Amino acid sequence: MEKGQEINSDRSFETKEELKEIRSALEHGDLCQVIERLNKYLEEIENAPLHIAITGQSGSGKSTFINAIRGMGDEEEGSAPTGVVETTMEPIPYTHQDYTNVRFWDLPGIGTPNFTAADYLQSVEFSRYDFFIILSSERFKQNDIDLAKEIQAMDKKFFFVRSKVDSDLHASQVRRKKTYNEEAILKEIRDNCVNNLSDGGITEPQVFLLSCLDLENYDFSKMQETLEKELPEHKKHIFLSSLPNISLPILEKKREALKKCIWKLSFVSCMVATVMDPVQSIACDIEILVKFMKIFKKIFGLDEQSLEKLAKKCGKDVSELRSVIKSPLVVEEINKELVIKLLIRGSTGALKKVQIVASIFPILGGLVGGGISFGTTYWMLCNFLKDIAEDAVHVLKKALESQA
Repeated sequence: MEKGQEINSDRSFETKEELKEIRSALEHGDLCQVIERLNKYLEEIENAPLHIAITGQSGSGKSTFINAIRGMGDEEEGSAPTGVVETTMEPIPYTHQDYTNVRFWDLPGIGTPNFTAADYLQSVEFSRYDFFIILSSERFKQNDIDLAKEIQAMDKKFFFVRSKVDSDLHASQVRRKKTYNEEAILKEIRDNCVNNLSDGGITEPQVFLLSCLDLENYDFSKMQETLEKELPEHKKHIFLSSLPNISLPILEKKREALKKCIWKLSFVSCMVATVMDPVQSIACDIEILVKFMKIFKKIFGLDEQSLEKLAKKCGKDVSELRSVIKSPLVVEEINKELVIKLLIRGSTGALKKVQIVASIFPILGGLVGGGISFGTTYWMLCNFLKDIAEDAVHVLKKALESQA
């Protein structure tokens, strides 16, 4: 096995409770329960709903933020309308381009004549959102603080985003040509926001500095990591998958998240093999592999549509981006025929995994068919993930190259 792909059963599952439940079912021979639990997980990977509320003062850049975090420009079809005046008069959902179960809600500006702080949460149907992001392009005001307190009282998560920091930096650079220091100015902005919120009664406020026009810089990675930690386990995957591939840390986070998925996908394959005949089992393996290799490709932005969109955004020809893709599997169409060829080629590698499976879950030691199915799925998806993650890095670096 390659370095970095060691099997660690305790890290294979999202929670210790889940691992304990599956181990217990295996020890009692309750394979149906295991299959049911793992199939439920597969459904959660694809279908977990995620509703993110974006709110703040009128003109704070809510619509631009929604477009940016979906990987869209302000003039693309389906983008949230932007303007210098309040354009949102009621909650409007904007569905992610690739993940229809992920929605970003553009909420009316806090403190507008239409929505006062007193009835704001009731007006926007507070209960449907997983968490709130409160934006401000300047210091946070009393309406922001009052809203945060109400959200906290209702046991929901909220985060503060100080937007348009690029404009502040530019203004400072123009006015302080001799003493300009970007790091010092950002610290000054952050400290001002935190102190203002703390004085208003918010305990340990989390403030992220962003530019929606330059999302990969400043605090975006830090914000992404924080939001991921705060989400329920079954929603972390879909959140990470939906993030635009704008930085190397995001690509690495996606790779780590998918490594965990591979374990569960492999267990589904293994369990199916113990209750189905070999023909049905192989058909199931093929279905899992085709489905999730396509998903992996989409998550890393290496499908044709994503590559064309990235090429347009960075002002390059799509052939330039394709030229740095090294794995032939990434550029080939993923279908049953391709997977069958890979299964035949990888059968030897799969057999080597049976001993590993048996050492972790002894009850599987006698289930040779299940062990082979586990090994095949695990081996193929791990290798595919390694190749596609590396190529995603190559493509991103190529996209970020400065124009001649």
